[in-house]
Amino acid sequence: MAHNLLKGKKGIIFGALDEKSIAWRTALRCVEEGAEIVLTNAPIALRMGEIKKLADTCNAPVIPADVTNMDDLNNLFTKSMEHFGGKIDFVLHSVAMGMNIRKGRSYTDLDYDFNHKTFDISAISLHRVLQTAYKLDALNEWASVIALSYIAAERVFPDYGEMADAKALLQSIARSFGYHYGVHKKVRVNTISQSPVKTTAGSGVQGFDGFMRYAEEMSPLGNASADECADYAVSLFSDLTRMVTMQNLYHDGGFSYTGISAGVVAQMEK
Repeated sequence: MAHNLLKGKKGIIFGALDEKSIAWRTALRCVEEGAEIVLTNAPIALRMGEIKKLADTCNAPVIPADVTNMDDLNNLFTKSMEHFGGKIDFVLHSVAMGMNIRKGRSYTDLDYDFNHKTFDISAISLHRVLQTAYKLDALNEWASVIALSYIAAERVFPDYGEMADAKALLQSIARSFGYHYGVHKKVRVNTISQSPVKTTAGSGVQGFDGFMRYAEEMSPLGNASADECADYAVSLFSDLTRMVTMQNLYHDGGFSYTGISAGVVAQMEK
């Protein structure tokens, strides 16, 4: 059900790859709520993914951008403002890549060149995006920026590897830049710590299916889906959450505050 929460708003969605991705589901919900959007992803992801289908559905242009390339980001924001005929109201940062995880390297045996690329793509890219927007004065007052995180930034999940460090850095950037952008132009910057979702990227983590079941058992409300995350993102892009900034917001069915559940205890006692 649409409520016109984003009527007249304009935004950029980073990272939509295929129908499973949170960015894809969020793009659909933003348009359903009245927004106009620009879609972007790295050139290689555009070739691998199905973004043209989403672009056609959302009547949105696709502007390629490598989030580690400042020229690409300048081009993205400049062309987006030209397309919209004005400044931008919201940005979704849904970009991550665990290079060591992809190469099968454990946390105790990292290749540091891969590690630096992981941090650059998965975390420092948020700073690059925000700094580009800041310098170009690309965001309207009270604009909202969201980056997707995970509770492994704060707790140990052994198979999440270097991505845990990247998410911790991502959250720190959101807080720090959120302060400066808030003072400068009332722009809000938050992260969403989402339940595990079986996306194309998430499925690459070792033991993912088992952990999905564990999280479902541990969470009083169960795991939050990609569509439910999209709903939450829409609320944070809307004017209803104007005073929320610099926060890491849990969207995980209660997982983050549950020590143990009756269901997990029952499994342990079998």
